[in-house]
Amino acid sequence: MKKAFAWLEGKGIKYQFHDYKKLGAPADRVKTWIKQAGREHVLNTKGKTFRDLPAARQQGLDDAKAAALMVEFPSAIKRPVIEAGNAVLVGFDAGEYAATLK
Repeated sequence: MKKAFAWLEGKGIKYQFHDYKKLGAPADRVKTWIKQAGREHVLNTKGKTFRDLPAARQQGLDDAKAAALMVEFPSAIKRPVIEAGNAVLVGFDAGEYAATLK
């Protein structure tokens, strides 16, 4: 998150921050992120929140189940998620940011 904030600020790009870990993530937004970026990019399977879930909750995930899981456990969403027009960027990648956020 810090790298993303610093990059955006360094480029003079204004942004609005929504802390979905604290405030939650709306189901419609999560579904859009999955549709545009793919659940494998949005769901943080390496994080503690996901790893601490029972195996039954971790297995057999399709897009709908993954979205429901991320709405219930927002800490299972990779950060940051940036919506820029029709683009959705997940995680920090300076090259991807530069190409998309002009």
